[in-house]
Amino acid sequence: MDTQTAAKAPVDPAATLAPPVFNWDPWTIENLTNPYPMHHALRETAPIVWLEKYEMYAVGRHEECKTVLSDHSRFMTSAGTSMQDIRKPGKFRIPSRLQEVDPPKHTQIRSVVNRVMSPLVIRRMREFFETQAAELADSIVAKGTFDGVDEVAEPYVISAFPAAVGVKLERKPALTIAEMRFNQSCPHNELYHKAMKAAEPYLEWFDEACQKHSVVPDSIADLLFQAEDAGELEEGVASNIVRSFVGGGVDSTISAIGHTLHHLARNPDQFALVKGEPKKVRAAFEEGIRMDMPFQYTWRTTTGDTHLGEYRLAADTKVTVLLGSANRDPRHWTDPDRYDINRQTVGNYLGFGVADHQCVGQMIARLEADAILTALVKRAKSLELTEEPAYRPVNQMRMLGRLPLRIVPE
Repeated sequence: MDTQTAAKAPVDPAATLAPPVFNWDPWTIENLTNPYPMHHALRETAPIVWLEKYEMYAVGRHEECKTVLSDHSRFMTSAGTSMQDIRKPGKFRIPSRLQEVDPPKHTQIRSVVNRVMSPLVIRRMREFFETQAAELADSIVAKGTFDGVDEVAEPYVISAFPAAVGVKLERKPALTIAEMRFNQSCPHNELYHKAMKAAEPYLEWFDEACQKHSVVPDSIADLLFQAEDAGELEEGVASNIVRSFVGGGVDSTISAIGHTLHHLARNPDQFALVKGEPKKVRAAFEEGIRMDMPFQYTWRTTTGDTHLGEYRLAADTKVTVLLGSANRDPRHWTDPDRYDINRQTVGNYLGFGVADHQCVGQMIARLEADAILTALVKRAKSLELTEEPAYRPVNQMRMLGRLPLRIVPE
């Protein structure tokens, strides 16, 4: 169904209620570094609420979040998956051709990307990832105490990602650009202005790194440019997608690996399960994402007057989807605040998106995580926190800033 048809769809006659006003501000420093009290309040208020300060709706329960993310006929991405409506004057920016395009155009683009990033292509990266992970894990064991963010997650992903995608990255520029993008999607607050200023020296580097002449030959990025040359993608789409890979695939994987290390260190019984059966590393990673979702927010826009359950929604209005809240919704999960690697998390949580907009890079992220976490678990008798971790406030993300750990070798 196209947007014009959807806009004419009648509101369900049973939808008589206006969503209640929710007065918490999700983007205060306090709520960014500890969002869970706010998530609880949101879920208990109603299935959908009105954020008066931002003039948009918000959903935080699992069922409603999944509905908004899945039904593109009523909740479109083409107005932007950020807080800003990119169709409006003064808000326009070039949309992501993967994330901010609705079917049928999205379907055609995604089919090309899926072919380029086939499971066979991704599996060929395993040996390189495992070699990098083994070298890093050996150095960490030799040190004994380390920072799980600064000395594991960040350097590992920055070294592994270029081999996966074919973009030559430098650590500081790549991380600064990623932080800019994740602050840019939300309110233009102090975090936004600080991140934009920090990124200014690297904008030219970022643009250059994502062009055809800069990527590694025969890499995923190069294959996308080849598809564009063959007419399978419109001009400019390949570089646009590569920019999305760099901007979205670095910090999110760093965040997810960091959270998994944190939960394994905080839950020695769960670490013991993984130690006894290393194949459970994958489950530990997925449960780490469920517990602390890297992408906390995304947005859709109503295509016309519509409804969500018994609540009526106005046309052309943003809907904030709180992914981290959905992943701890007690209506969907038993004991949701407990880290449990035996939980059926995969296919049941909103970790890598849903429906047409599942994360295209999820196989790479899982492979990276599997390699580094397995390497550390195999070499460790135990993993312990030496201090409480510190969180780094980012408008759209749940990010650890510091994760002090001790590894006890076998």
